[in-house]
Amino acid sequence: MGNQMTEMLKGTLEGIVLAILAGRPAYGYEITARLRDQGFADIVEGTVYALLVRIEQRGLVDVEKVPSEKGPPRKVYSLNAQGRAQLEEFWGTWTFLAARIDQLHNEQTADNEQTAQEED
Repeated sequence: MGNQMTEMLKGTLEGIVLAILAGRPAYGYEITARLRDQGFADIVEGTVYALLVRIEQRGLVDVEKVPSEKGPPRKVYSLNAQGRAQLEEFWGTWTFLAARIDQLHNEQTADNEQTAQEED
């Protein structure tokens, strides 16, 4: 993953994980697998676990320990009301930023096309 992608992902990973948990509760490895299924192939499990600790400490998720067949109990994370509110704020911010970035991109593309036509 390129450096620019890594930096952008740092700022949005919390919202992405909250969105995954909005669908259904999951444990850390399962969240990592879902991220990889969504195309985030270079996501490191440790990054996801550190994020889960932070969102748990901030009270955005509820945690239930569920017995595991292969070792210690798994921590299953589910989005609570505070987490849903945070996710709604994330989507509002994302929509605003995406619209502004798209507008800038369209303007830049139009400027480039106009410059190319003038050069012809």
